[in-house]
Amino acid sequence: MDAVDLQIVHALQADGRLSNQDLADRVRLSPSPCLRRVRRLEESGLISGYTAMVDQVAFGLPITVFVRVRLERHTAEAVNVFEEHVGLIEHIQDCYLMAGSSDYLLRVVIESLEAYEVLVRTRIHAIPGIASIESSFAFGSVKQSRVFPRPDLPAHPAPGTRGR
Repeated sequence: MDAVDLQIVHALQADGRLSNQDLADRVRLSPSPCLRRVRRLEESGLISGYTAMVDQVAFGLPITVFVRVRLERHTAEAVNVFEEHVGLIEHIQDCYLMAGSSDYLLRVVIESLEAYEVLVRTRIHAIPGIASIESSFAFGSVKQSRVFPRPDLPAHPAPGTRGR
């Protein structure tokens, strides 16, 4: 991936509905080479799809819960059973395998506290092999981004610039 590919990926992450012409203009290419690059990025699997960003609250799922799960055993079978069950629960948006005191961190979006209680009692507790579940409720969101930082930009501001 070269600098132009990085620009293409960054632009498409920010706005996946860009026309090829608009994308080409942004990355300073003519449309044909731009489209070839996008197709190559798709074929390589770097770009794996396109989606609409939907407002969680407006959609009717105002509550975000982060759920830490610890398993009783860490056998391949126990892990597979847990991960298969999690994959079937639509309110679980993300599931991360963790290092530390929890085995997994789940991000759940849900319509109400009552609905979350039902989800935990009927779906999550029903997963075999769970030792503990700990829930933290988000009061709000300070930042959400689906645009990855560009690897060609420094992670830390230069001394004296204070992040400008």
